[in-house]
Amino acid sequence: MRTLAIAALQTAPVPFDLDATWSRFAQQVRTVRELFPHVQLVVVPELQLAAEGPLLAAAPEDWMERSAVTVPGPLTDRLCELAVETGLWLVPGSVFERTDDSTIHNTALAISPEGEIAARYRKVFPWQPYERAEPGDSFTVFDMPGVGRVGLAICYDGSFPETMRQLAWLGAEIVIQPTLTTTRDREMEIVCARANAWTNQLYVVNVNASDPAGVGGSLIVDPEGTVRQQAGPGEEVLVDVLDLDTVTRVRRYGSAGINRPWSQLARYGSTIDLPMYGGTFRTPAWLKETEEGERAAVRYQR
Repeated sequence: MRTLAIAALQTAPVPFDLDATWSRFAQQVRTVRELFPHVQLVVVPELQLAAEGPLLAAAPEDWMERSAVTVPGPLTDRLCELAVETGLWLVPGSVFERTDDSTIHNTALAISPEGEIAARYRKVFPWQPYERAEPGDSFTVFDMPGVGRVGLAICYDGSFPETMRQLAWLGAEIVIQPTLTTTRDREMEIVCARANAWTNQLYVVNVNASDPAGVGGSLIVDPEGTVRQQAGPGEEVLVDVLDLDTVTRVRRYGSAGINRPWSQLARYGSTIDLPMYGGTFRTPAWLKETEEGERAAVRYQR
């Protein structure tokens, strides 16, 4: 049984105060460690450590530029030290990342308990025209030894079906999606989270900021599109233990024991013309192994 115990912290930063926000975040992570010693991974909302303020707050001039950090750099050093101290995997939301050429991206990080940057993902679909960070150009997954493969997405990425499909194609069994939604379209994001989980047969952990930074509504969705937990608007923590073997079961036998989209794509995907993508569906390696294993099992039974 492959399990991942997570704590999704629906919380808010101290607006426009990077040091106070870091202290609050570190204290919250340490508290999770004390309260829930079985937890393996902690995730917080998008741009938490960038100390973004509420939607209608008057932001300091050029806040994105002022709060941007290098990766690696002093902030990631602190994150790595905290991960080692607590023995936790950390997905500390996202940060404004400044590159060598001064481009700024909205970047999600995954930090291992060994104090290493296990993954870095630059948001491919910034919320334009409102978000000024430059888009990334590729999707990111990383492996948690003994658990499974995890994909990273950020907020508005979930509105594009290509995001979750590509992460699933890369082998993701869980997608961690830090979010900072301050507007009433949160309801549609919840619809998207459920649809993305169901159509790709994976877990979606969508963690939004709490009031007043965001409108809350964080949720954990299972590979059959069922909401396991959903938060209200205020600050709270969603603690859950995800069974990764559920992903294997659902992909093999179908959602509700019926629907098997990945198997169908493996059989017919290469024959379907997809002009929008300039080609056809290519069966991922993990699905080839699954299909070959099932065919071998059928031959054995005969």
